[in-house]
Amino acid sequence: MASQDPRPDLLSLVPEELDTILTRHFEARGEPAYRAGQVRHWIYESGVPSFDEMTNIPLSGREALAEAFRLEAPEAETISRSRDRTAKHLWRLADGELVESVLIPSWDRLTLCISSQAGCAMGCTFCATGWGGFGRQLTAGEIAAQYRGSRAWAEAEGYGPVTNVVFMGMGEPLANRKAVHPVLSILNRGFGLGARKITVSTVGVVPGILELAERPEQFGLAISLHAPESELRASLIPLEQRHPLPQLLDALRTFRDAGGRRITFEYTMIRGINDDERLAPLLAELAHEFHAFVNLIPFNPIPDQDWVASTPERLEYFRSTLEAGGVACQVRQPRGRDIDAACGQLRANALVQLDEESRPRARARVPDAAGG
Repeated sequence: MASQDPRPDLLSLVPEELDTILTRHFEARGEPAYRAGQVRHWIYESGVPSFDEMTNIPLSGREALAEAFRLEAPEAETISRSRDRTAKHLWRLADGELVESVLIPSWDRLTLCISSQAGCAMGCTFCATGWGGFGRQLTAGEIAAQYRGSRAWAEAEGYGPVTNVVFMGMGEPLANRKAVHPVLSILNRGFGLGARKITVSTVGVVPGILELAERPEQFGLAISLHAPESELRASLIPLEQRHPLPQLLDALRTFRDAGGRRITFEYTMIRGINDDERLAPLLAELAHEFHAFVNLIPFNPIPDQDWVASTPERLEYFRSTLEAGGVACQVRQPRGRDIDAACGQLRANALVQLDEESRPRARARVPDAAGG
């Protein structure tokens, strides 16, 4: 379970709540109201890990803050750097759970892939994250702390500022909506990251897609599609049985019609499983309806699974078929494979390599679909 510390975690609060609680705190102490703005600056702009480092707050004020509140700052258990400069952080949370985030540099951006759960209960057959079971939901502060910690490390190591955030790490974000919705506001209105620079990925949690469509901000949505037919998709993604493809597509139409929302289809290419030539035009038809961008992802090796990636020729066939159908797409080049940071590889090897006695045993239960 998450930390039992009764003090409110300031990093879990949306900016408006943060301003209110800090203003009340300083008013009760007879201190000027501008102190709240100073603390907000330290949290969002400077990113200091503790109240002790908020040096323009008097010592007595810092001590009072530490007594009343906490500031989520997980420990980096390991930091791995790939030959292609992809960097993976393994974060140890207060209760010992482990989660991973990945920094992916490219010529014009630095994308941070963050986790929303410790483990995953979705059971997708091509992904290693659920291999160790589902631990628990992350709090809003534990998710936002991955951004703060990764941003600080990236700037110190010469990677530059984080330009994009994708909820594509461990877990199903829309199965933890009680935390993910506040984090979207924290990243956008607190840290100042544009909504169009933030993408939420899902394997198809329909109620979560509909809730996201109701938000005024234009956050991106990535669908882990992986098959354009319901029966085939159900063999890869168990959630297909609960929210079948026709229902998912209806939810995507609602999301699209909300206006200006970017939709991406993620399609992991697995040789002999979901790369039959007849599937390419079906995928193109679906993507064309939603003006969706398609990422074709060569399957990345995971433990206890003998599948392999589609051949380069088959990847090219899918790509050319999509483009001929008027669909923008790319074959995503594997990043961070040598540090187990590529798509679908997060967490499994970390659990093997680290002392199992030092972390809570994963509990195989399915999280509430409403994000509880």
